[in-house]
Amino acid sequence: MPEVMEHDISVQYALVAAGLPQESEIRAWAERALQAHQRPAELVVRVVDEAEMTALNRRYRGKDGPTNVLAFPYGGMDGIPGDLLGDVVICAPVVAAEAARQDKPSAAHWAHLVVHGVLHLLGYDHHAQADAARMERRESALLTGLGFPDPW
Repeated sequence: MPEVMEHDISVQYALVAAGLPQESEIRAWAERALQAHQRPAELVVRVVDEAEMTALNRRYRGKDGPTNVLAFPYGGMDGIPGDLLGDVVICAPVVAAEAARQDKPSAAHWAHLVVHGVLHLLGYDHHAQADAARMERRESALLTGLGFPDPW
C-alpha cells in the first residue's frame, strides 16, 4: 500500500460571505490536487474579497481588477529544507459571479479553482498550448475523481 503523505493545508477567510465552501471542503480539494506529490507539503488557501485580489493582481501581475485565483509558489532558500509550496488566493465574489454566469454549480467552480491553484504551486502552467492541455487533462481527472463534472 502506498504511503499517505502528510500535508499541512491552512485555510484563511479574509471576508464573511454566504455560499463560501467549508474549510474541510477546501482542504479535501487541495489534498486531491496533491495526491501525486511524493513528499509532505505545506500551503495556504486564502479566500479574499475583490479589494484584496485587485491589490494583489496589480502588484504581482500589473493588471487592474480582481481575478479568480492567483498562486504564489514558494521558491525556497538555498540550503534550507522545507515543505512549503506556497499560497493560493481565491476571490470569492469573482468565483460566485463566474459560476452564475457559466451556469456551474458553485462547489464545482470552487473545487476547480482550488485544484487549479494547487497545480500551479506544483509547477503546472498554461502559457503554452501543450502545457495548458497537460494542465487541463490533470484538472479534469482530479475533478471527476472528486465527483464534479469535467470543467472543460
